[in-house]
Amino acid sequence: MPTVLITPEPLRNQPGTFREVFAEAGFRCIDFQGEAVPREASLCALLPEVDAIVAGSESISSSVLDSAPRLRVIARTGVGYDAVDIAAASRRKVPVVVTPGTNQESVAEQTFALLLALTRRIVKNDQIIHGGGWDRTLVQPIRGKTMGLLGLGRIGRAVASRANAFGMRVVAFDPISGDNAFDAQYGIERLDLDAVLSRSDVVSLHLPLLPATRGLVDTRFLAQMREGSYLINTARGGLVVEADLAASLVSGHLAGAGLDVLCVEPADPSNPLLTAPNVVLSPHMGGIDTKSMADMAELAARCIVRLYQGSWPEGCVVNQELAQGWCW
Repeated sequence: MPTVLITPEPLRNQPGTFREVFAEAGFRCIDFQGEAVPREASLCALLPEVDAIVAGSESISSSVLDSAPRLRVIARTGVGYDAVDIAAASRRKVPVVVTPGTNQESVAEQTFALLLALTRRIVKNDQIIHGGGWDRTLVQPIRGKTMGLLGLGRIGRAVASRANAFGMRVVAFDPISGDNAFDAQYGIERLDLDAVLSRSDVVSLHLPLLPATRGLVDTRFLAQMREGSYLINTARGGLVVEADLAASLVSGHLAGAGLDVLCVEPADPSNPLLTAPNVVLSPHMGGIDTKSMADMAELAARCIVRLYQGSWPEGCVVNQELAQGWCW
């Protein structure tokens, strides 16, 4: 009987369609017990007996893979895979699966939750009222403002449609993704990066974390943003040089930042953003509401089962080069 390790905290010991998918295919589920984000040592202790893993945000390094001689597939709940050593997985002929089309709506909602929390002073006013105060300082509208999207894949498009509904103009930079019909439907103007930064009242990050994008949001980037503008990051913490962002907030150049992700998670107490003004934080949960988590888990399970049964899940495998001749 093949075994699958379930590591994402919201899925552990919880019912769901994904368990039915595994049960029908003859899999035995092992639920990780321990820290919220499994440490490498904890994974290494379990993986020798595991054939597949439904993974969250934990690091799956080459050394972790060395401890998993039976491992045939890694299925990530989400679309990011920077926590997995893809090259090491490919050398071991382990397909790495993601779950596209399952969480973009959740991330888009989180993007606007963070933006509105900033512009409408939701957190500040709540704290003032709980402290006995009553501050009716005028807030900022988002209607009529320009949202600049860096990345216009599934998530970026989900944000764009909502921005349109809020009466915002949308400009975007994406050197890869292109959809002329979608752009025309929502009046999106494609620009180069510098032009997006200079024209946007809100810059929202929806890029993958790659060597070329790591540290993209640095002093130079921030200086190009409009004075009094906002930065929203629901992508990856590593896109941002956090000390540079904190300095821009302290100087008043940026009006605020809404961050669902940080470079080190959970937050390091020394992170300068924790004491910077007008920052709203959430614990990397933009893509995991109850519906998206269930959908991601189900698609991850179906991909694992398809591979087990000899079928390649097109559109979901990162290291597509393994498709030719791969077998369980």
